[in-house]
Amino acid sequence: MPKTRFVLPMLLVSRVPKSKFYTTPFTKGPRIRIGIRNSISFPFTTTTNGSTSTSTSSISANSFNNIKSHKYLLFHHLNNQSLDEARAIFDQIPSPHVSLYTIMLHAYAHHHRLSEAIDLFRETSLQGRRFLELHDQGVSQLWRFRHRSKAVRRNAPPNRRVVDHPRRLGYSAWELSRRPKPCSGQWTYGQDVAAWNAMVHGYCSNGRVDDALRLFRRMPLRDVISWSTMIAGLDHNGKSDEALHVFRDMAASGVCLSSVCLVCGLSAAAKIPALRMGIQIHCSVFKLGYWRFDEFVSASLVTFYGSCKQMEAAGMVFGEAVCKNVVVWTALVTGYGFNDKHQEAMEVFGEMVRIGVVPNESSFTSALNSCCGLEDLERGKVIHAAVVKMGLESGGYIGGSLVVMYSKCGYVSDAVSVFKGITEKSIVSWNSVIVGCAQHGCGMWAVALFNQMLRKRVDPDGITLTGLLSACSHSGMLQKARCFFRYFGQKRSVTLTIEHYASMVDVLGRCGELEEAEALVMSMPIKANSMVWLALLSACRKHSNLDVAERAANQVFKMEPDCSAAYVLLSNLYASSSRWAEVAWIRRKMKHNGVVKQPGSSWLTLKGRKHEFLSADSSHPLTEKIYQKLEWLGVKLKELGYVPDQQFALHDVEIEQKEEMLSYHSERLAIAFGLLSTVEGSAITVMKNLRVCGDCHNAIKLMAKIVDREIVVRDSSRFHHFKNGICSCGDYW
Repeated sequence: MPKTRFVLPMLLVSRVPKSKFYTTPFTKGPRIRIGIRNSISFPFTTTTNGSTSTSTSSISANSFNNIKSHKYLLFHHLNNQSLDEARAIFDQIPSPHVSLYTIMLHAYAHHHRLSEAIDLFRETSLQGRRFLELHDQGVSQLWRFRHRSKAVRRNAPPNRRVVDHPRRLGYSAWELSRRPKPCSGQWTYGQDVAAWNAMVHGYCSNGRVDDALRLFRRMPLRDVISWSTMIAGLDHNGKSDEALHVFRDMAASGVCLSSVCLVCGLSAAAKIPALRMGIQIHCSVFKLGYWRFDEFVSASLVTFYGSCKQMEAAGMVFGEAVCKNVVVWTALVTGYGFNDKHQEAMEVFGEMVRIGVVPNESSFTSALNSCCGLEDLERGKVIHAAVVKMGLESGGYIGGSLVVMYSKCGYVSDAVSVFKGITEKSIVSWNSVIVGCAQHGCGMWAVALFNQMLRKRVDPDGITLTGLLSACSHSGMLQKARCFFRYFGQKRSVTLTIEHYASMVDVLGRCGELEEAEALVMSMPIKANSMVWLALLSACRKHSNLDVAERAANQVFKMEPDCSAAYVLLSNLYASSSRWAEVAWIRRKMKHNGVVKQPGSSWLTLKGRKHEFLSADSSHPLTEKIYQKLEWLGVKLKELGYVPDQQFALHDVEIEQKEEMLSYHSERLAIAFGLLSTVEGSAITVMKNLRVCGDCHNAIKLMAKIVDREIVVRDSSRFHHFKNGICSCGDYW
């Protein structure tokens, strides 16, 4: 083989700060700064594609005894992504130091070279006592590698070799540690709790909680970190009940509780939620003195009481805390939002900003979620401006919250614009924008975004399917819905749930395929619940099919005798067919069973205040002006040829009374108030708890043309954007 002479610059390391010695080229920190003094050559052997080449050098083997020199020689090649050359240098070192093993393991982990990492780790077992020194660092590198490999190959099953090899080494070392030792003071792996803790943490990080629990129970010694690691691992993998059992065992074992293990226990108690157990942990916090001065314990207590619907107790804990950082404030804001106390959440957020606490991503996310709950677009825009000033708008969590906020407040185009600015789009971000487009009836947008999602190799989930079926339902795309339903039904990563079947029944029903929809309900692999039958009943109302409607309603009554929605839908179907005897019978039955119909209401939010209206409401301070505005609109509507559709007046009364009842529906009152209270030319957004009736839908289209303004109405089904006499739904909803 021809000899090749490699020339390598000698590294000038005298001025490199000591803190940079352990910074590798694969970490997020700064790279090591190196200088060049002169160039010399050295010998080593490399193997590439089965061929071997040897290089000569004037450097003797003794020159490798300097640990720092070895480290920087490795760094030089690793910085240049020359992993094979770095390994060749490593192999020439007579007795590598622990830190050099760690560097090589880190390099293999970064490049996803599993077999070499495992082989190098196995070699350490031949180094005797050196293996015990390295084990903690090597195990952590292997777990890190396993975590990265899992992220790259998410569809691949877990590789047991990666996880089991360190465990077998650990078990063998434990057995060896029970034998007589040549040096009584030598610390062996069997007593090395840190190494056991690292392996338990590795199992939990990769979702193998049962293996972690078996290893934990086999540990010869356990410290408070061991217990905390096991509790946190169970909690993070959805086994909070078992986590609390382990916490009880820890308390009974006499281990001195630390703030970390208390926080882990509170987190598990919050997820169940287990109020009684959490109060006991709170007592331990009080006894140990963590309750006032430890910010993270205080935040965990606030989160725990908020999850248990005990906001008064959460407020007391917050008030008694001496040290309140952004984490504690955010916990209180999140707790109020979780309990639907969005106004209080916004007040706390405002107070936090006023006293100078700088919000973080979680703070902004919780505040934006409360803006969604209040449907307060003005406050949401203020928070959005603050997010932009801090440069956080491209983050995944805040970006997703902004997408949801703009979608729910009626501005889907702004939601899509925010989505495009998100740097790292997760599955949550994609689902948020797809569902938002579906709610606004932008079916083609949703499909286009789904195609982009697949091109970006983001694996869709069940929420993605729900959003796509909803988009198809509101846009009349029956064939696409069938394709999506069939595609996701064949994916192993997605299991079709009752919500997916209900959405598919809704698509078929809206498109007039009632027989096919009923056949799908009857052939479902899981038993249909009332939600599925209500979707079919609602479709029958749209297409006036009494036969299927009666069968669907009977199924709902069997499951939920007090379901008001089924009574109302069936009654409205009879009323639209002028079968008043059946209407009277249903109303008597509702009265006998104590079923109360949910009253229809509409509202809009102006300057942080919610203005709500019922049908023919007269409780608002501007009632007189509102009715005057409606009378003016009524005159203009008749000039444009509007005639009330009396089939939507579902009462057996005279024609004049029917027209008057239709004229004073809650959404019309809310629109009239919006016209009086907003700047001319601005858009009006009205929310309604029930579906908008067909007559109001026709009238609002003409109202938008009369006043030359965009009127957005969100009913229980979707958003309607009225402009220039046209609705975004295309009269299909």
